[in-house]
Amino acid sequence: MKAHDGLYIDGAWRPAETTDVIEVVNPADEQVIASVPAGGVLDVDTAVRAARAALPGWAATPPAERAARLSALRDVLAARKEEIAETVTAELGSPPAFSQAVHAAVPIAVAGSYAELAATHTFEEKVGNSTVLSEPIGVVGAITPWNYPLHQIVAKVAPALAAGCTVVLKPAEDTPLTAQLFAEAVHEAGLPAGVFNLVTGLGPVAGQALAEHPDVDLVSFTGSTAVGRRIGAVAGGAVKKVALELGGKSANVILPSADLAKAVNVGVANVMSNSGQTCSAWTRMLVHRDQYDQAVELAAAAAAKYGDRIGPLVNAKQQHRVRGYIEKGVAEGARLVAGGPESPREKGYYVSPTVFADVTPEMTIAQEEIFGPVLSVLRYDDEEDALRIANGTVYGLAGAVWAGEESEAVAFARRMDTGQVDINGGRFNPLAPFGGYKQSGVGRELGAHGLSEYLQTKSLQF
Repeated sequence: MKAHDGLYIDGAWRPAETTDVIEVVNPADEQVIASVPAGGVLDVDTAVRAARAALPGWAATPPAERAARLSALRDVLAARKEEIAETVTAELGSPPAFSQAVHAAVPIAVAGSYAELAATHTFEEKVGNSTVLSEPIGVVGAITPWNYPLHQIVAKVAPALAAGCTVVLKPAEDTPLTAQLFAEAVHEAGLPAGVFNLVTGLGPVAGQALAEHPDVDLVSFTGSTAVGRRIGAVAGGAVKKVALELGGKSANVILPSADLAKAVNVGVANVMSNSGQTCSAWTRMLVHRDQYDQAVELAAAAAAKYGDRIGPLVNAKQQHRVRGYIEKGVAEGARLVAGGPESPREKGYYVSPTVFADVTPEMTIAQEEIFGPVLSVLRYDDEEDALRIANGTVYGLAGAVWAGEESEAVAFARRMDTGQVDINGGRFNPLAPFGGYKQSGVGRELGAHGLSEYLQTKSLQF
């Protein structure tokens, strides 16, 4: 697997200040496939200084020209779609078809959406006797996770560039090859030197240095709520803006009037997607007690079909963590109806598609984010009970509601404390804002709302 032995800073690949490296492991066979530099504090400082130097020129670039550069970036990514998919499969373990359809295709669409927004967004407007300006916030420190490696990069970098900001990216150490491929695409698209910079490295070293750097104006982070709290504390001390997309424990509420079989099958597919490594996955299925036994039977049968279709988890630590949650569910009295803690293969970080029945709201598996292919099925008595359970966690990232009439589902969704709700299996929309309530985060990504995160407002009075 091709890998650069340097960091992309100020428009060129250059050696890191340290000789430390990060080994990249294919989670499907546990083999080392490449190594990349483990950039340190000095590397982050060099990258931030390059971004700061490039900021005035890029911020002054007319939006139409920024749109043209983003359009070129989108075209380069589209031309390298096969390579993107192969790279994600190699370092994340995603099945090839899913890598093609989601890991490669979605970020290409998102990049295209920001090329259009850069050209059409109103950066200046008249309000009474004032002219209100939307200006770039400055240098952005982007810290991205491994579960959707390219999508998470594009969802941060593209709006930042569209806004006129410059960026330093610190990608997850498990999936740095996709980030290097993105840096190649940026270079090929002709973005000016210093506008985008890449430092591969470890979170406690490079990530922390980026979050703490005094010349970083905004930190955009996607990952665990625990790390998000630390970043928020650091940024708060410096009065620095943050955008945090954190954990989730989303509820899939199936009302009695819904098509039960469809709702259950789509719900199971949602949880198993990306091997359960999705922060917005509907990991709690809520079913009326009169339909509960049938729903459990349907869910167990649906999960069994994914046994040889999902990929591994990203690493051994994640595999151990998810298996621990499954054991915890059994210990607390939940009933296994599919899967279990045993590894289904001798090699690779696999976990069996797992479904729990007889889950109560206070159980650990109903409260904490597992981040694996594990579904909890809970029963409710009436709509008020379902709403109480759905809103009864510290998270509020996503969710779903199913009902015979769309209006019934919408009425319930309006009462859910969560940032995004799919109605009767609604399709993904790359222009709709994505982000959470409560401890699921601060701010939004995607579409115009995502662009506004990277803008600050100035008013001129006449």
